Amino acid sequence: MEENKRTLVYLITGGCGFLGKHLLDVLLEKEEKLAEVRVFDKHIYPGKSRTRHGMTLIQGDITDYNSVLEATKGVDVVIHSASLVDVWHKIPASLIYSVNVTGTSRRGNEDTKYEVKHTMAYPKSKAKAENIVLRANGNQVKGGKRLYTCSLRPTGIYGEGHQLMRDFYNLAVERGGLVIGGVPDHIEHGRVYAGNVAWMHVLAARALKMNPEKVGGEAFFCYDESPYKSYEDFNMELLSEFNFRKVCMPGIVLCFLAILNDFLRWILSPFYNYTPLLNRYTLAVASTTFTVQTDKAQRYFQYQPLYNWSQCLARTQSWIRTFPADKQKDS
Repeated sequence: MEENKRTLVYLITGGCGFLGKHLLDVLLEKEEKLAEVRVFDKHIYPGKSRTRHGMTLIQGDITDYNSVLEATKGVDVVIHSASLVDVWHKIPASLIYSVNVTGTSRRGNEDTKYEVKHTMAYPKSKAKAENIVLRANGNQVKGGKRLYTCSLRPTGIYGEGHQLMRDFYNLAVERGGLVIGGVPDHIEHGRVYAGNVAWMHVLAARALKMNPEKVGGEAFFCYDESPYKSYEDFNMELLSEFNFRKVCMPGIVLCFLAILNDFLRWILSPFYNYTPLLNRYTLAVASTTFTVQTDKAQRYFQYQPLYNWSQCLARTQSWIRTFPADKQKDS
């Protein structure tokens, strides 16, 4: 392709994170008009954050206005994927709000009305940040141009680089191949592969430029062909070739342990940051069905998953095979 046709400059905030890396890969592969992609992240690790043609690494803090302003000069499209993800009380609520907000029992869809009550800083901050983004749609910016925005909502991302999957794997290895569960069989969650989430971002960005009046100010759930299952059963599907065994605990025992963990976290908080995977919030999320049935992204900007379910599974399992299994072999 002729270089003079490459005119677009993209900025990916959080570009060295889990989703950010998938965004970068898909953008470099699929956006033919890409002239430059700027990867903005607080943590850039030598050797791990490889530079490729058309890519610029920028180390900075999303809460630093001047750093962000400098990074956005001359940018056509901003994909804001920087956030702090925490439902285990590992990170202070004030810091979660600073990054996520200041820096930015049936199947429903984008128009479904439902009661919202957030008890954790992370979901509160994400809801507030989305509201800020959507309200900014149509604002006039410097130079007289208009800012057009939309919001994408992944229901539960998985894929290569997912730290939580690595944690689940390591925990199972430490337990001699046992995965502890207990969520009822009827619970379902919608999961979506990170590469397909990234592809939807690329298509949404194109649509914002081509048809801003239609796409601007809209929210879209991310979806693909990944099957609806509980978090536990979906994770077991990803781990199916690694000979792990699932052992179910009674729900009342899980509830007791979650309450106990929250109590211990409160007691120890002045001296130690106790952050177990199981707490009342994570148990409530895992035990509550959340799925969506929508084709809005297809209707608004012709989204179709870039990877089918077989490819998503194979790519994720190929990554999991790189994990050490020494403890499992010793057990």
